Amino acid sequence: IRYRRNNSQLLGKPDISIQKYRVVIFIDSCFWHCCPIHGNIPKSNVDYWEKKLIRNIERDLEVNTFYTERGWNLLRIWEHDLDEDFDATINKIIYFIQKAKKAE
Repeated sequence: IRYRRNNSQLLGKPDISIQKYRVVIFIDSCFWHCCPIHGNIPKSNVDYWEKKLIRNIERDLEVNTFYTERGWNLLRIWEHDLDEDFDATINKIIYFIQKAKKAE
C-alpha cells in the first residue's frame, strides 16, 4: 500500500494519508488526545494541562468534521490499540484502506 506519513499539506497532519482514495488515518496518543481508558491530567499545573488537552480534543473534532464533510475516509486509532494487539490493528488499517479503494 502506497501512502504518505505526516503529510503537512493536509489538515491535522495525518499520520497516514492516501489522497488518491481520500484516506486519512490518525494514530492518537493516549495522553495528548485524552484516551478515555489511559488519559490523565498531570497533578501539577492542572489549569494549563486541562486547557491544553481540552483544546486537543476540540481540534480532533474539528479535523474529523473537516474530512467527513468533504467525503474523506477517516480512521482514528489509539496508541494502546497498537500496544495491545499490533497485528489486529494493522489488519484493521489495511481493511479500512481496501474498503476505501473499492468505494472509489
